[in-house]
Amino acid sequence: MTQRAPIAVLIPTLNEEKNLPACLKSVDWATEIFVVDSCSTDATRVIAVDAKANFVEHAFEDYAAQKNWALQTLPINQPWILILDADERVPPELAREIAAVVAAPNPCDGYYINRRFMFMGRWLRHCGWYPSWNLRLFRRGQAHYEQRPVHEHMVVQGTVGYLQHDLIHADERGLAAWLQRHNHYSTLEAQARAAAQTASNTGLEPGWFGSPVQRKRVIKELLWPHLPFKPLLWFIYMYLLRAGFLDGRAGFAFCLLQAMQEHHIGLKLRELREPK
Repeated sequence: MTQRAPIAVLIPTLNEEKNLPACLKSVDWATEIFVVDSCSTDATRVIAVDAKANFVEHAFEDYAAQKNWALQTLPINQPWILILDADERVPPELAREIAAVVAAPNPCDGYYINRRFMFMGRWLRHCGWYPSWNLRLFRRGQAHYEQRPVHEHMVVQGTVGYLQHDLIHADERGLAAWLQRHNHYSTLEAQARAAAQTASNTGLEPGWFGSPVQRKRVIKELLWPHLPFKPLLWFIYMYLLRAGFLDGRAGFAFCLLQAMQEHHIGLKLRELREPK
């Protein structure tokens, strides 16, 4: 792309020296890039500055609070905002589509982007992980993140649409980092369940006829908590019902790890609920 699109890209980071270079390179067509860092101790700052991105450091509270702080505080001058994780890349075809959408007459106020999840070097086409719609592109001032400690989603004031091309999720830090991160996620999820934190107080109510996120939350928040044998059920759902076996060795490993994570959530939840 020869002309920069009127978009500000926000990239939250924490020790992302392995992922950040590819992420920044994939959005070099954007007019503004902000790296919002949670006090990294690796080369994240150097990489961001060398790429001429705006590097901003802010102490981490939780994922939603960090992103909302950036949306409310940073000196963003562009009419559109794209939020990416450092382990995500925007392929050229998606970049061209984004530029065309924001330049079109009467665009929507926000856009869902589908995401391809790479695991052990393979795109997981099954396991229930594709399609995976995430609202990442929106008009400045028209959106915010719901206040959840983990798995937060965007709430847009206005109309939404869907882009045709996919975002790529490819973490370069390896399996050990993946396990460490998801151990942290399981702790946050257990804490959220213990506090009975649901979409009813965050802005995205569970509903069969709502957005993809709202439909998923009907099962996750209204039905799932009451089911027995959750780890086994989750593995059966992902590996058999959602055809994770078609993703080969990576699919089996991923489904097994997800079932283990559900088991860890249950154990941590029980620990939180036990009297001290």
